[in-house]
Amino acid sequence: MRQPELIAEVSNDKKTLTAVVEQDDRVVYFYIYSTVEFRERFPMMRACWVRNLSPAPLQEDRQAMEQGLAPMLAAPFCRNLEGEAPLQAANVLIIWNESDDGAALWYQGLLLAVIPGWSLYIDHQVGYAAGCIKDNGAIFPLGSASTNTQYARAEQTRHFWREWQSEDHNPWPKIQADFLQCYEQRFGPSVKYYAIDQGTWPPMAISQHEYNGVYYFLTLGVSIRPMPWVEIMFNDDAGDYRRMEMAFAVEAQYVTEDNAVQMASALSGFAQLPWNKLSWLGEGHTLESPMAPQGYEGFVLSSALCSPSSKVDMPTIYDDKVNLYWATPVFTSEREFAHSMPNGGYELVAKLIAQGNNHVFVPREAVC
Repeated sequence: MRQPELIAEVSNDKKTLTAVVEQDDRVVYFYIYSTVEFRERFPMMRACWVRNLSPAPLQEDRQAMEQGLAPMLAAPFCRNLEGEAPLQAANVLIIWNESDDGAALWYQGLLLAVIPGWSLYIDHQVGYAAGCIKDNGAIFPLGSASTNTQYARAEQTRHFWREWQSEDHNPWPKIQADFLQCYEQRFGPSVKYYAIDQGTWPPMAISQHEYNGVYYFLTLGVSIRPMPWVEIMFNDDAGDYRRMEMAFAVEAQYVTEDNAVQMASALSGFAQLPWNKLSWLGEGHTLESPMAPQGYEGFVLSSALCSPSSKVDMPTIYDDKVNLYWATPVFTSEREFAHSMPNGGYELVAKLIAQGNNHVFVPREAVC
């Protein structure tokens, strides 16, 4: 028996996870594993059977597992009982999903397997394979786009990346125009525009506005990517929470424009955080930042701080709602309060609102 051969290896965009395809003379497997930095949080390698290369065993391949080998899929679950041809490395394509935590395996233009992003956050293996016809508890049938959401999403993801790689149909100009139009309708003309993507994908920026004595800074482009974690947490409602933009506002009478820009630059770091940390940002989340005003430790993100009359009617993107979270500075005691209980961030926001605070920052006393 020959040793497993690595025929494909592709890291995700942020180099937090790696997807590989391996085969020996019996079986082909698709894996996702975390890089060293995330090994403590995600110690389990995600494994998805792809195809048997030899006749399928009649029962579970315990002998292989006892020898520390990748098990073949048993006959009752296999579409092809006699085994299929080995994969050729030149024809293998691994495509990471938009949230950067799951991937699909394509071969000669055909979808062979999917490891969904949400499987990273549960304590057992889940994979979908075209060669599987019956659920065995870890491997599920991939079916077709009309019968399986995972198949349909893999096709959508392939189309998504093709669009972004196209010079003629690049989505950014329209997305950029839609968000700038939205912000300018509410806060007047954009007076400055800062790119915050450091030349990498996706394009992201901050638009600066001055309206009624307030400096406003709003991100655009962050919502191009859905955030990790959200799908497993919100299930069918994930489309209401997985995309966000952020904003910071401060009354001009309390700061110079340079000071306002410095504080708003915190948004640039926050914009990359969900994908750098395989996490997500939402209502009531608190974040440390050296860019917070003197005496404050960081920021809390909240859409509730903005009164209904001041809400921004955000564009949708890829048919999803986009949440606009306002970043307001918080003291150390307030962050500690938010972390002291479940949903403490919601309680902190409620205290801020009760004390008359809103989305426009002004110097204040601690509420905790």
